[in-house]
Amino acid sequence: MFGAPAFGGVGGTEQLDGLLLAQAQTDRAAQASQDNVEKLADQTQDLAQKYRQTLENTKSITEYTDHLRKQVVSQREEIASIQTQLASIETTSRDVFPLMQRMVESLDQFVQLDTPYLAEERAKRVQSLKDMMDRADVTVSEKYRRILEAYQIEMEAGRTLEAYDGLMGEGDAAKAVSFLRVGRVALAYQTTDGGETGYWDNTQRQWVVDNDYSHDVKEALRVARKMTAPDLLLVPVPAPVEVQ
Repeated sequence: MFGAPAFGGVGGTEQLDGLLLAQAQTDRAAQASQDNVEKLADQTQDLAQKYRQTLENTKSITEYTDHLRKQVVSQREEIASIQTQLASIETTSRDVFPLMQRMVESLDQFVQLDTPYLAEERAKRVQSLKDMMDRADVTVSEKYRRILEAYQIEMEAGRTLEAYDGLMGEGDAAKAVSFLRVGRVALAYQTTDGGETGYWDNTQRQWVVDNDYSHDVKEALRVARKMTAPDLLLVPVPAPVEVQ
């Protein structure tokens, strides 16, 4: 049989204490090593996490940089396109302006030679176009739009029936009348008391009194004002003349 080693006396006790101390130091060293290992493991894990985050950030930055690059390319292309368009617009404006100028002049001449219905209103519209042509704060497209609008208004008058009140003559001789416009075929008038009726003779460029049309003009005025149902209108129409 084997028995436990016997440590007897003072020497044995010191030897035991030395062994226990050595064991304790070994344990502490082992614990310290374990702590270092765990600390290194945590640091390694943190570094790995930071590395992965850095990779994600790098990928995100790369993608965003690529997006910005494409955007810059697109913007440069757009700038080039705009510059081309501006050059084209400048050329177009230079070519279109004389055309618009002639359109305004033609409209002015037309209004002056046409029957004088709403003469003041139409003259103001033409003058407004003339004033607009020299304005730098009005775009070419807006000028063209307003000229076409004025032409459209004149065209509409050729196929509409209209009645409106106004004055004939000037100063003390002016008299209140109702005007009747039948397209551009006839322009007649009748005083408010119905005592005088007449029409515009565009050949002679003057008003002609003709009370024979008194009843017809009166009824036509009622139709134009929608006071009665549309009916056959009898109005004074100047005879056609040959254009020289």
